[in-house]
Amino acid sequence: MVEMLKGIAASDGVAVAKAYLLVQPDLSFSKVSVEDTAAEEARLDDALAKSTAELQQIRDKAAQTLGEAEAQVFDAHLMVLSDPEMIGQIKQNVTDNKVNAEAALKEVTDMYIGMFEAMDDNAYMQERAADIKDVAKRILAHLLNVTLPNPSMINEEVVVVAHDLTPSDTAQLDRNFVKAFVTDIGGRTSHSAIMARSLEIPAIVGTMEITAKVKAGDILAVNGIIGDVIVNPTDDQAAEFVEAGKAYAEQKAEWEKLKDAETVTADGKHFELAANIGTPKDLEGVHNNGAEAIGLYRTEFLYMDSPDFPTEEDQYKAYKAVLEGMAGKPVVVRTMDIGGDKELPYLKLPHEMNPFLGYRALRISLSELGDDMFRTQLRALLRASAHGNLRIMFPMVATLKEFRTAKKMYEEERQKLIDEGVEVSNEIQVGIMIEIPAAAVLADKFAKEVDFFSIGTNDLIQYTMAADRMNERVSYLYQPYNPSILRLIKNVIDSAHAEGKWAGMCGEMAGDQTAVPLLVGMGLDEFSMSATSVLKTRSLMKRLSTTDMQELAIRALEDCDTMEEVVELIEQYVN
Repeated sequence: MVEMLKGIAASDGVAVAKAYLLVQPDLSFSKVSVEDTAAEEARLDDALAKSTAELQQIRDKAAQTLGEAEAQVFDAHLMVLSDPEMIGQIKQNVTDNKVNAEAALKEVTDMYIGMFEAMDDNAYMQERAADIKDVAKRILAHLLNVTLPNPSMINEEVVVVAHDLTPSDTAQLDRNFVKAFVTDIGGRTSHSAIMARSLEIPAIVGTMEITAKVKAGDILAVNGIIGDVIVNPTDDQAAEFVEAGKAYAEQKAEWEKLKDAETVTADGKHFELAANIGTPKDLEGVHNNGAEAIGLYRTEFLYMDSPDFPTEEDQYKAYKAVLEGMAGKPVVVRTMDIGGDKELPYLKLPHEMNPFLGYRALRISLSELGDDMFRTQLRALLRASAHGNLRIMFPMVATLKEFRTAKKMYEEERQKLIDEGVEVSNEIQVGIMIEIPAAAVLADKFAKEVDFFSIGTNDLIQYTMAADRMNERVSYLYQPYNPSILRLIKNVIDSAHAEGKWAGMCGEMAGDQTAVPLLVGMGLDEFSMSATSVLKTRSLMKRLSTTDMQELAIRALEDCDTMEEVVELIEQYVN
């Protein structure tokens, strides 16, 4: 049946392909008595063989894409599968109690899990409990003939459908096969949406009901430019989507002609167009899209992609690769921003009612728990600074005291390295991300001490409007063009300029085609965005006159009361 759904357009592009459900299947079963215990044991053997083959495949793929160290996690799972004692006990349970394989599996594995979990002073045993849980789930799925989703093993063209996608789920998507994704929840600035743009995968989020409406194998037509999804489209509808995809590809080809062009307005004013990245692998997209700098390197992915705290050496290599890859162009590196919805299994953070307003980012770095982690990162950054044009940025700064403490730790680590005879650049700029309204209001004071500002609008907007950016019910309050937001941004830019400093923006608003004319008029110096937005923004800026945009900005700030009035005004000036 043809069904049309509407969501939030999160990443440009169009795709038509069959659905792949990244949804946990129902693994419930009933305990039943059986007479033919040999048949149950045969079912168990079959499920064990299938699980072993599957895990071996996943292990090989992980070794290929993530490296040998990551793949070793699956070796532990394979060992559990071939443990004669545990498997023997499950079969014994089937024979002695004449129960089905599912019930025997659950009873025996639950006993082992409980035993290992009780050893709460032994981290190794706790990990074994987690391994057995994972393996038991996989065997059970095979016994019940249901499929456990595994995004890393997708090997045909699909549209991924999920309630939500975690950053680690998104990182596993192979863009050769994953043609788009659609989720129930989320907004344009959720992490999955941001990653979709850096992977150049079309995405629609916040549909509310996609997982309820789609079955595995349904055909989906997805337009990530306008936010439309059609489940099982007619041939004519599918053809329309394919045409829209071709038109978008032609538009992209036009923009690509600007790849090596300077970013200048119609009246010749230059602005710096930078790209946001998550890993050194994203450099390809930066170069392909003609970005002039990196305005945000999200270093937390180094931590999230690692089974333990990344070492100073690992970090140094990653930062060095990016700095060298940019060949002297500026690279703004944000220090670790864990917390909120970005968790590390090896960093035990307290459970919080409101993690976005809680213990995260610099707050962790400046605490006893994060001290060593922060200093290791600073040392790695300082060592890498010899290889390019490094700028360091602290996230989630609310008070001057926080900045001063972080800066002091930076100076201490810098001096230690110099004393050790390590080469460190003398040109490093140290700035802050402005994402908390308190810092935006006090920008004039901060500007006297920092080297630059970069405005993180994703959080600045949600904190200013008190509206969770992941909650589709209050998404109407996520208003980048609200005059209150614009006044905060203008205050930050003016405060920076008054002290001879530069102000950039690394939130998604920097690449928002409605916001760009306003930001040009306000005098923003650097625009950093998903690499895929760079060329269309360069194309737009070529059409803008700074004099007209200054007039637009003044009118938006002084005459407009609502977001709608601001949008209407922009349309008058730009179209």
